[in-house]
Amino acid sequence: MKTVRTFVVIPALPERLAPLLEIANNLWWTWNPAAVELFHRMDPDLWEGVDHNPLSLLGQLSRPKLEALARDDSFTSHMDTMRRKLEEYLSAPTWYDKTYGDDDGQHIAYFSAEYGFHECLPIYSGGLGILSGDHLKSASDLGLPLVGIGLAYRQGYFRQYLNSDGWQQERYPENEFHTLPLQRVRDADGKLLIVSVPLGDREVQVRVWRVNIGRVSLYLLDANVDSNAAADRAITAQLYGGDAEMRIEQEILLGIGGIRVLRALGIEPTVCHMNEGHSAFLALARIRCLMRRHNLSFADAREVTTAGNVFTTHTPVPAGNDRFAPALVLKYLGPYCAPMGIRDDELLALGREDAGDEEEPFCMTILALQLSSHANGVSKLHRTVSQRMWQALWPQVGPEESPIDAITNGIHIASWLSDEIERLYRRYLGPQWRNHLSEPAMWERVKQMPSSELWRGHARMRERLVAFARTRLRTQLQRRGLPPAEVARANEVLDPEALTIGFARRFATYKRATLLFRDLDRLDSILNHRDRPVQIIFAGKAHPHDTAGKELIREIIHIAHQYRFRNRMVFIEDYDINIGRHLVQGVDVWLNTPRRPLEASGTSGMKVPPNGGLNLSILDGWWCEAHQVDNGWAIGSGEEYEDADYGDEVEAQSLLNLIEMDLVPLFYDRGAGGLPNGWIARMKASMRSVCPTFNTDRMVREYTERCYAPSGQLFQRLSADQFRPAKELAGWKHRLRHHWREVAVVRMDHREPGDLQVGTQLEVEAEIAVGSLQPADLRVELYHGTIDSKGSLAGGQAAPMRLSHNNGDGRALYRGSIPCTTCGPHGYTVRIFPAHPNLGDPVYTGLIHWG
Repeated sequence: MKTVRTFVVIPALPERLAPLLEIANNLWWTWNPAAVELFHRMDPDLWEGVDHNPLSLLGQLSRPKLEALARDDSFTSHMDTMRRKLEEYLSAPTWYDKTYGDDDGQHIAYFSAEYGFHECLPIYSGGLGILSGDHLKSASDLGLPLVGIGLAYRQGYFRQYLNSDGWQQERYPENEFHTLPLQRVRDADGKLLIVSVPLGDREVQVRVWRVNIGRVSLYLLDANVDSNAAADRAITAQLYGGDAEMRIEQEILLGIGGIRVLRALGIEPTVCHMNEGHSAFLALARIRCLMRRHNLSFADAREVTTAGNVFTTHTPVPAGNDRFAPALVLKYLGPYCAPMGIRDDELLALGREDAGDEEEPFCMTILALQLSSHANGVSKLHRTVSQRMWQALWPQVGPEESPIDAITNGIHIASWLSDEIERLYRRYLGPQWRNHLSEPAMWERVKQMPSSELWRGHARMRERLVAFARTRLRTQLQRRGLPPAEVARANEVLDPEALTIGFARRFATYKRATLLFRDLDRLDSILNHRDRPVQIIFAGKAHPHDTAGKELIREIIHIAHQYRFRNRMVFIEDYDINIGRHLVQGVDVWLNTPRRPLEASGTSGMKVPPNGGLNLSILDGWWCEAHQVDNGWAIGSGEEYEDADYGDEVEAQSLLNLIEMDLVPLFYDRGAGGLPNGWIARMKASMRSVCPTFNTDRMVREYTERCYAPSGQLFQRLSADQFRPAKELAGWKHRLRHHWREVAVVRMDHREPGDLQVGTQLEVEAEIAVGSLQPADLRVELYHGTIDSKGSLAGGQAAPMRLSHNNGDGRALYRGSIPCTTCGPHGYTVRIFPAHPNLGDPVYTGLIHWG
């Protein structure tokens, strides 16, 4: 084989245009319309042809064209303004600095398997990646001391095209990293950084790329290194590609490799945020690092590591959580964990609900839950679903007390907002509106926005969407080899003034993309009404191995090809951020039809209200929290059906009823000046109610206040004084477990005050056996509530009991009171948890005694 020497060529710009590279290499430009316009004006056609990639644009422009731009005073003034805006953004005081101080010692590392920032960086597949990208953008806006960790996928996720029968096909074009907004990372000596990652009995080398997202850096690990074997170079080839063995290799690279990269860069995170369970092996890496560097035991290092880990679960069904065969885990993690002094069964127990079940697979979500101090679902309903799903980990408390909280997802509004609406916000919400995204009072100013201006701005985006859909459809038909007359038909589809519904997402069966099609004749009468037409634009991908999802796409294509629907229904291929942006900006209504409660959160619908669109959705995920009577429409009332087919039929009819009897009349009922005043009032209500809450500004602040700050502070406390507090806590837990069997509720009773009336208190006394422990080691609570027909406590609440007397003979007396706030039968019991100043949620210990 010939020896090939490689070299990299970068764009050669006239000196006057040097700032273009600085701007292009920071994805800040993606959420600043004036910066996007800077690149667009250089060559509009080429800009579209390179998928809006400024590095490719600069590399393909001719030298004469570049020199002409360098002489163009208007262009260079625009460029200088953008560079100045970027510099001002990077140096401006931030919310985090003002709230926590710019030197509070916190360093946050955010781990995710995918990131979706912009179509020019295709290392994402769907909602999880878009959320991760929006999270980092808002972390930059707020000034968090945060870095991201991910994988650099050479082929990214697949590109979609459909054959003449409407069957999804996949292709995997290679990403040329040197033409993307990435830079190779160098070590302290200026050499290109290479990090070794253990995979079972071998080591894999990874190189590292950096992406700049405003103030935040994202580091991507890339196994496509010459010194690796061909199979190892393929580990980072595809997102979610390959079999279980490929999956565990990717997740080791992400978790363990990610920690090694941070160490190589001199970054010591106090908090690691695992966005889904893919990166959970990072917890083992942090434990091992602490053990080796500070001579800690596994138990000591586990306390510190767990304190500094935050975990977000996104999956509402058990089958959606990564599980690996025990033999596979031991093959890859056994050699890595052996020096940590934990046996194979102890390692596997970290990822099992039942530690004694030798056949149970190893679950990444369980590993993350057991090695984190904070865990959350991504909506309030998803919290409830997750608490039920993982209750077996904490069987001694009810699911409502499982230590899984809720932080509802959001979107980075500036990234999804149309230029037209953004200009209206600057005019009527104020020029600094982006700095007040989570303040409801600012969004109340939407009331002052002239209805005519809002309607015209949104109508222009609908027109732009229709033009975009026609262009994409022509391209699709030409590629399939259809006759010219059929291709020309694309110019006639859709109506720029018709009520436009959008449906775009991953084509999983539970999302029910074809729910509308259960009564085609009725749908025909709605879509093709002579005076009040309705049209639907579909987009989305099915996983390459999801045959049922592909069938849904084919069904849509076949129906859209029927003569009666051909001008009212379009499927746009190869769904990506660019298509998504056109859709959320231009549709009047965003349709969401998941089978409740299988939508953990969903964020696509959140992107519509800032642009003036409305949601029509099942009450699932985020819409349960957002829906109000005047800001959109709910399909059903939150029912869950045991008979799925019956539920589909009921909700399909409800959906068609809403469109025909509510949406269509409201949209087409025009008043003075041709304005649909009722519809516009609903647009404004949606903006005011949805925008201040369902954004990543609020979400990231919430993560900081509820997770990052307390987790980082606990990590720092346990690490102080050469980890003395961590050692003390680990020793205390060992002693507690040894003596916990001595703890019991000996007696509990209350004083009979006669008839209890609302507003009075019931005084309760309990005698507790503390054994060899001390009362300070225990937290004694009253657990009280109403009594249901079966004699059980319903809707229980906890109230603390105070130590009244320590007998000194292994027993102590506690007292507490129960407020009587409602009439009817009530009951109570007493329970005992461990208590320690450095203990997080005591439910994690699994230790509890009930009266």
